[in-house]
Amino acid sequence: MSRIRGRDTEPERVVRSLLHRLGLRFSLRRKGLPGKPDIVLPARSTVVFVHGCFWHQHPACRLAVMPQTRPEFWAAKLGRNVVRDHENERALRRLDWRVVTVWECELENPEKITRRLRRLFGIGKGPGAAA
Repeated sequence: MSRIRGRDTEPERVVRSLLHRLGLRFSLRRKGLPGKPDIVLPARSTVVFVHGCFWHQHPACRLAVMPQTRPEFWAAKLGRNVVRDHENERALRRLDWRVVTVWECELENPEKITRRLRRLFGIGKGPGAAA
């Protein structure tokens, strides 16, 4: 597990690239916020978490399988991640931040996630806009 990256993962880089192509500017991992969000868009009072489906147990996702070895350990560990995610999201909402979660599996279809981000941020398809 020591080789599991906690930041600058491929899914994070993909989401940052999509946001940048949409003309959105952001900062990374502002430490003063609950949960240390992966991406912070202060001008839009929005934080973005890029979650791995396995580590954060994306409901009904094919990537969120429970390992066969040491299932008690993994159930407890992954369950704590899910509880912590909910607590952090609640704390951020209380601070008037909009919380967006992008799941690893959603990045298999970049066009779909780009449409979702456009909708969330009210960005239309104008000249020079990414598809």
